[in-house]
Amino acid sequence: MPADHSRFNLFDYFLGGERLSQIGDRIAIEFRESHYTYHDLRDYVAYWAKQISDLGASEDTRVALLLYDSPELVACFLAAVSVGAVCVPINTFLSSDDIQIILLDSGAEILVTESELRERVLSVEKLALLTVDTTNRDERNRRSEGAPDLPIAETSRSSPAFLLYTSGSTGAPKGVLHVHGSIPTTVENYAANVLRLTVEDRVYSSSRMFFAYGLGNSLSFPLAVGATVLLDTQRATPEYLTKLIESRKPTIFFGVPAVYLSLLDYCAHGGSVDFSSVRLCVSAGEALPPSIFEDWLRQFGLTVCDGIGSTEMLHIFISNSVEKVRAGSSGTVVPGYAARLVDDAGSDVDTGETGNLWVLGDSATVGYWNRPELTEHTIKQGWVRTGDIYRRDEEGFFFHIGRSDDCFKVRGLWVSPLEVESVLTLHPAISEAAVVSSVDELGLATARAYVVIRQGERGDVLKEEIREFAGSRLPHYKVPTQIEFLDEMPRTSTGKVQRYKLRA
Repeated sequence: MPADHSRFNLFDYFLGGERLSQIGDRIAIEFRESHYTYHDLRDYVAYWAKQISDLGASEDTRVALLLYDSPELVACFLAAVSVGAVCVPINTFLSSDDIQIILLDSGAEILVTESELRERVLSVEKLALLTVDTTNRDERNRRSEGAPDLPIAETSRSSPAFLLYTSGSTGAPKGVLHVHGSIPTTVENYAANVLRLTVEDRVYSSSRMFFAYGLGNSLSFPLAVGATVLLDTQRATPEYLTKLIESRKPTIFFGVPAVYLSLLDYCAHGGSVDFSSVRLCVSAGEALPPSIFEDWLRQFGLTVCDGIGSTEMLHIFISNSVEKVRAGSSGTVVPGYAARLVDDAGSDVDTGETGNLWVLGDSATVGYWNRPELTEHTIKQGWVRTGDIYRRDEEGFFFHIGRSDDCFKVRGLWVSPLEVESVLTLHPAISEAAVVSSVDELGLATARAYVVIRQGERGDVLKEEIREFAGSRLPHYKVPTQIEFLDEMPRTSTGKVQRYKLRA
């Protein structure tokens, strides 16, 4: 699609004058005990825009944000794009070394950080620094008085707006560049067709805004319709989520499979969660096992709408919906996107066959920052190669087989870890499973399973029982010959299983 160079800025999209006159008195953000109306948020954006402008921010300046999910993160994101800068949200769970890599790779000139995270920044010699006082966040009233005028940069939908770094679950983080027009595309495609948000909705996401999934959930989608987003800085434990859901009553709940599983386990061990306020549950990040989908429906009477998105596409492009859902499936193509399954030569495969997933849509990244070779490899004539292997049925539902770098061969035949894991989690003793390639005592390829047990004895007897269970449901070459017990899976901060650690 040709680049659109007409004037467009994300600040105007969310908080422009005419729009603000319609939604200004509504609550945009609830944070701890504070409420921020859309008028408050506009003023807070103006305050932060002046702060970063005074430090030299202008068009194309990199402004890094090392902030928890908070009004400051929302305001600073919109402030950066309003002056034409490129915003770089940074994962607050990262180590000092990884934070430093991102600051250097992005070319950040300004950093806004939490006071308690300041020590994680190894060097600030070339950085202009702004610090948010973690112990005294709510200075909104003082800052809003006499909010400065907010000159908006002459950007377009094609202008660079923000740089998201991948979670680094398989290697060093990569910077994924998006433009001002990317967010409206996700709003018009996914949010409008699947979420169908209204101004009355109250949105909560357990995934944070420094990830593409969380950015859409907590900023793009609620602000685009004038809804309310519920922000917090707490870890999403079952105990904390129980209190939050019961006290703040979200209507939309975004999670990842690990969060849904933790809440189900909490209920199985005597806990209670009141989901009566929630009308829609969404999952992404990795494939939602059918067992979790079915257990959630049985426990709460709610469908979890699983979908697949990526940092490169900004949000979900294949999804289930309440009206059209299939357990174990990622759903169907979201209107506004196109998807293909192709073989290794780039030719389309037939229905029912597995292939590499390619996707096309206007929310696609314009490329990886400072990685032209990777950009050329990933983007082909607008199509983004996701690295996922899928199968599509006759009704258009897509079923995740695995990542292209996760699948492996045993006895010359392909094994999909997801297929084996789906079978293993049907065993009543197993709450989670992850399967990776390994070798046996003869040096031959085999499947190794790592499992988390709900309760009971771990030992050779249970291992043999699990193998027999899997053998009754899988071809013999897919049955794990090696089984290891874990207390918990190694995960990225997005909730994805770190298979490379298991392979190591």
